[in-house]
This record gives sequence, structure tokens and C-alpha cells, in this order.
Amino acid sequence: MQQKVLILDFGSQFTQLIARRVRELNIYCEIHPFNSTKLNVDDFKAVILSGSPFSVNADNAPTIDLTKIKGKKPVLGVCYGAQYLVHHYGGQVGDSNSREYGRANLNIVDLNAPLFENVSQGSQVWMSHSDTIKRLPAGFKKIASTSDVEYAAFTIEDEDTFAIQFHPEVYHTTEGKKILENFLVKIAGVEQTWTPNSFVETTVSDLKAKLGNDKVVLGLSGGVDSSVAAVLLDKAIGHNLYCIFVNNGLLRKDEFTQVLAQYEDMGLNVKGVDASARFLKALEGITDPEAKRKAIGNTFIEVFDDEAQRIKDVVWLGQGTIYPDVIESVSASGGPSATIKSHHNVGGLPDFMKLKIVEPLRMIFKDEVRRVGKSLGMNPALLGRHPFPGPGLGIRILGEVTPEKVRILQEVDAIFIDGLKKWNLYDDVWQAGAMLLPVNSVGVMGDERTYERVVALRAVSSTDGMTADWVNLPYEFLQETSNKIINSVKGVNRVVYDISSKPPATIEWE
Repeated sequence: MQQKVLILDFGSQFTQLIARRVRELNIYCEIHPFNSTKLNVDDFKAVILSGSPFSVNADNAPTIDLTKIKGKKPVLGVCYGAQYLVHHYGGQVGDSNSREYGRANLNIVDLNAPLFENVSQGSQVWMSHSDTIKRLPAGFKKIASTSDVEYAAFTIEDEDTFAIQFHPEVYHTTEGKKILENFLVKIAGVEQTWTPNSFVETTVSDLKAKLGNDKVVLGLSGGVDSSVAAVLLDKAIGHNLYCIFVNNGLLRKDEFTQVLAQYEDMGLNVKGVDASARFLKALEGITDPEAKRKAIGNTFIEVFDDEAQRIKDVVWLGQGTIYPDVIESVSASGGPSATIKSHHNVGGLPDFMKLKIVEPLRMIFKDEVRRVGKSLGMNPALLGRHPFPGPGLGIRILGEVTPEKVRILQEVDAIFIDGLKKWNLYDDVWQAGAMLLPVNSVGVMGDERTYERVVALRAVSSTDGMTADWVNLPYEFLQETSNKIINSVKGVNRVVYDISSKPPATIEWE
């Protein structure tokens, strides 16, 4: 049975990074809100307490009963997790003289501390907190400090409990991965057996047991997630998997026919449904981004339900939900999470769809999905495909969506994406696309004045879309692409390039 590590989330922006670093060690972990009522701690080999935007001294600070954890399981407290241990067990946490944020160098005072085995003296770490530990409780022992932080790390005597006030999961903590490995492997004894092959083997076995001879209907998007989910389900239940690929009229140029042909080559049982007119009709007059998302999502459910009902005795709906979708849909503070934008595949189904949900990928990250696809022998071109939003070009057309705007954006997008491939830049970019802006600009073509549309090109680098940096594409490429778009696409006379990172901007404009 796969050993598991529990990450208790107190609302830190870095919690997903902790999980990613743990997974990179070939160790399976799960993130759960600190106040989850569905947890059985006995199922986990070790526990990590995350950071938090809260102060442990605040009236609304997250609190947790550690009775079943502390002293019974190996524990690593990170930042807030460290301060919570001190605060809860009789020490003192208070305001630091100055906000401790940024790089620091570790002074390991206990050279025998297993947490820092083979970690360099003076190793760079990353601090991010406004409170600091003033006094340790009885039985707590300092094992490291920095020039500004006396208790940068401590342990509890006679327990496998360790805590650090810095963040081992971020890039700027240069030996953070080693510190996590020391805790998980050397101290907690967790086996490093979490691999794509082991995931495939376990998942297919679980799907066979769960689904039996039931029929599953799956909506394919042409993207990586739904495609890998389909192959896993196909390995488990074969001909009982029915795939539906819906053309919502908002796909990339010629994508419907190209992707259908690709799926048929993979041996999947796929039906293509062209519902373009129905989606564009549903979008008439709508300009608000969330309203557009809902209109597209609701229409997809209606079209999908119509097609699913044509298949006799379907029991399950398969979805390509991945772990970031799940995490972002759960509040770590117990209240409503801030909704940046709705996830089309999280949150269940409308009552009229009497199907149970099966999500083979709901516990893995995007890069892990690609590695699983590779272990399944899937086409590298499909696995390397850029992410594409569920609502498609509908949220890349700012304002109302019309057939003419879709035509313009499809042409622009095709020139941009084809150009990236031609210049061997496609694989250096995590996601790219074009946005049609709701403004016109004055231009000159020949000797005539024009007053036509503006498009924005966007290319970002990222690992999983949680954060992203704009890509510094060559000026020569941008020049060639801009000229080709303006000369080839009727209705466009200006091209701009988006150099915003996430945060503060999002990857999509809507």
C-alpha cells in the first residue's frame, strides 16, 4: 500500500509548492485543510504543518487539535506551523523588530540534528513572516538560527517533531529539497515509491474495482488532462468507455477535425459533436466574463447530457480534473474561498444529470499528468500541447462573442502558434494564445486610413499555472508574427505583446 504524507494547510500561498517538492522526492502526499473533518491521521506516515497568512496571536488564527499527531507521528512545522507549536505549548511568539522577508543564511547550531544532515553551514534560506519566536517552551531545543532569527529551527526532545521558520519549498532556499528529504526519508522513514508507473498500476487497478462493468461517458477537450484520463479509463474498462468531443465553436482553427483524427488513431471510442451554433447563440449579448463562462459551461452540460442519454445504461461521468483544480476549490480558512475564476470541472453536476463522477487524475499535478501520459506511451506532441481554457476562445474575446470575432481570433491564433512551432519556441512556452480586445485603433494600409481591431499576444512560462512569467520572445519573431497577422487577417491593424506576470495578472484576460 502506498505510504502517504499529510500536509495540513493553514492557508499559505506556498502550500502547493510543499506538495510539489514532496512529490519530486517520489513520495505521495495530500493537502487537506487544517479543519477537515474527514481525515484519518492513522492513514498517514508523517505530517507537515504549512505556513499561513495569519498570526498565531490573532483572534481568528487557525487552530488545530494536535493530540493525535504530536509525539505520535513525525511532524515538520513550517513558518506558521513552527510558530503554532511554540505558541500552543507554552512558548512566546510576537512581532519581530522588522519584517523577516527574503534571503538569510542558516547557522546550524546542532551539527547532529538529522534535519540538517548534509546541509551546508551558511546555506541560503527564504524567510517570509512578520511574527517571530521569542521564547521556546520547555523541552523544545534550538537547532539553527540566522543573523536576524534566533530560533530559525528547533526540535522537541524525545519526539520526531521538527520545525523551521523559513520556507524549504521555495526556489530561494537552496537546500530546501534536501531538508525535506531528511525529514521524510531519514526521520519519518517514508518510502520513495511514488512514480508514474506505480500511479498507472494503482489507478487502473482501482478503476477496475470501482467501475466493474459499468459504462463511463467522458468529455474530451483535446487537451492533456482529459486525454490521459481517457487512456487510463480505456486501460481499465475498454469498450465501456464512451468519449464525446464537443465542438463549441470556440476551438482553435481546424482543431475539431484534427483532434478527432488524433483520438481515432489512439483507438479510443470517440464521437464528435458539432454544436457551434448552439454555443454562439447562448453567448449572444453577453459581455461579463463570468457570465460567459457560465453560459458556455451550461450549454456544454446540456449538449453533453443530450449525447450521454443516447448511450444506454451509462452510470459514470469521467472528468480530467487535476489536483490544483481541487485545491483551489477548497477553503483552508473554513470560510468561502476567494473565487478568481470558476473551474468548469469542479463542484459536481446539475441534478438532472444522474451520473456518478470518476476523476482518475484528481490527486496529481499537471507536470505529473504529462509524466503519466509518457509512461502510458502516449504521443509526445499531445502531451506537450499547451493548456487551453475550457471556455476556449470565448474568454479570449473580450466583450460579446460573435462568429466574425471568432473567425478573426482563430486566424490570429493560428499564425501565432504556428510561428512558435516554426521558430522552435513552442516547447519553451507553457501556454500561449491571442486575445481580441474590445477596442479599435487608427492605422494606415497603403494610402488609406483604417480603424480596425487590436489583438494582444500572450506567452508565459510556468509549471502548473499557479504562477507564471511572461516569456521574452525574440524581437525578430514578434516582428515577423505581427507583420503576418496584420497583412493576413482582415479586420486587424495593430498587434501588442502582453508582458504581465501572474500574479498580479492572470494568464487569461478573462
